[in-house]
Amino acid sequence: MTQQPISLLVCALGGEGGGVLTEWLVEAARHAGYPVQATSIPGVAQRTGATTYYLEFFPVPLAELEGRRPVLGLYPVPGRLDALLSSELLETVRQISLGHASRERTLVLTSSARALTTMEKMQMGDGRRDAQGLAQLVTAHSRAHHVVDMAELTRQAGTIVSAVMLGCMAASGLLPMKREHYEHALKDGSGSAKASLRGFALGFETVQTQRTQAQYIERVLAAPRSQAVAPAQKVPALAAEVAAAFPPVLHELLALGHARLVQYQGADYARLYTERLQQVLRAEQASDPQGLRGWAVTREMARWLALWMAYDDIIRVADLKSRASRWQRVVREVKPGEDDLLKLYDHFKPGVPEFADMLPRGLADRLRGWDRRRVLAGKSPWALPLKVATHSVLGMLALRTLASLRWMRPHGSRYVHEQGLIAQWLAAVVTGTAQHWAIGLEIALCGRLIKGYGSTNERGKENLLHVVWHLASASHFTDEAARAAAIAAARKAALADDAGKTLDRTLIQHGVAPRPVKLQPIRWMRRPSPKKTA
Repeated sequence: MTQQPISLLVCALGGEGGGVLTEWLVEAARHAGYPVQATSIPGVAQRTGATTYYLEFFPVPLAELEGRRPVLGLYPVPGRLDALLSSELLETVRQISLGHASRERTLVLTSSARALTTMEKMQMGDGRRDAQGLAQLVTAHSRAHHVVDMAELTRQAGTIVSAVMLGCMAASGLLPMKREHYEHALKDGSGSAKASLRGFALGFETVQTQRTQAQYIERVLAAPRSQAVAPAQKVPALAAEVAAAFPPVLHELLALGHARLVQYQGADYARLYTERLQQVLRAEQASDPQGLRGWAVTREMARWLALWMAYDDIIRVADLKSRASRWQRVVREVKPGEDDLLKLYDHFKPGVPEFADMLPRGLADRLRGWDRRRVLAGKSPWALPLKVATHSVLGMLALRTLASLRWMRPHGSRYVHEQGLIAQWLAAVVTGTAQHWAIGLEIALCGRLIKGYGSTNERGKENLLHVVWHLASASHFTDEAARAAAIAAARKAALADDAGKTLDRTLIQHGVAPRPVKLQPIRWMRRPSPKKTA
């Protein structure tokens, strides 16, 4: 079940019926049975004023939520917008300049029509903005886009532009409602309903035609594009002795993992990676001698084991941020001109955990204990805010010096801790595979739980180990297939929500105790003095 709401920002100039469009969208969602929330955000544009409307739709029907109600946002978060719907091209670009749209996420539906600004009209000559340049900005800052002459469609239908915008939004396929739900919102019994339906149909058909054409072109170009990309995705060469120890079907993924760990810590660390995989392969060969299942357990372990062994720490972060490829990527994204000066600053805020990770266990425990006592006394955890000028010689030298300290990593407390956890997971996969092939596969797939950094990373490891310690070794299952199914259900539940409530319910359903409640210190806040509040 999708847990994230779909966010939409509607932009209309004054008098274009943006509020009416918002009401239609809300009514369509409610008629279809989906939770929805709309917020009006008043503002001023350069032409007769503008008001934006922010909506969030939860793509799970209320009937399936069993009485629960999602918490929806009131204001768009820059870079997190799913769709931007606008009736004027320059207004669309203005919203993009505010950071709302992103190339990775946002679908932009905009009109190609223009309403000239006061500054454009004041010019002695032709002061109009370059429409082609504005359209290129829309393309550069959107995941997908549809540029439609909404003004012409509005004129043809004899209605307001909001009806055309509603049709464009409905045809985009982003929202979970069907066409009849939108049309129901337009049928209010008034005389203008027919004109609105005509405008809706024109907008719907225009965007639907564009989507059909784009899908056809994508299918036609799919084969040549894949052939063109293939040479750039070079797979590192795998040593002959390593390749000989594994089936050919595993070589590509194994080569990627091996190269990653050589770069991360060195050849000896990569050798430890292959030795661990050989343990899994031997267990899978005993369970599936013919390899009829494609060595799936070893393949999944090759993926997730490499990712876990290359965990993020301050050394790796410094290495990634100081690579030449990273600077090249920044230049491609910023596109500075020949006379532009590009400066790049990186902000860090390492705390006690980051420094303690690099220290031996005894010193690390003392440092963490000191910080823990600070928190119990009501103070904030200690941290060191840093601003590093990566474009400067000193800033780059500082990052490269930190990146060169990877030789210290095996002596640090986190390295010992991570290797111990990996060993427990590895032993569970080997034992489970030898016991029942599906059990080994499901425990291997639990590697998906290890992601991110900080508290997210720690929570994933705790969830994985809880599954290993309880479900993988519980004695109440009627057969091994039921055990494998329970592990799969717990893994999916752990990925369903960050709070872990779904995981706890799943564990209880399968006869296992939920995760223990973590103790949280009580922080006492000082009462502000009257002088400071005055």
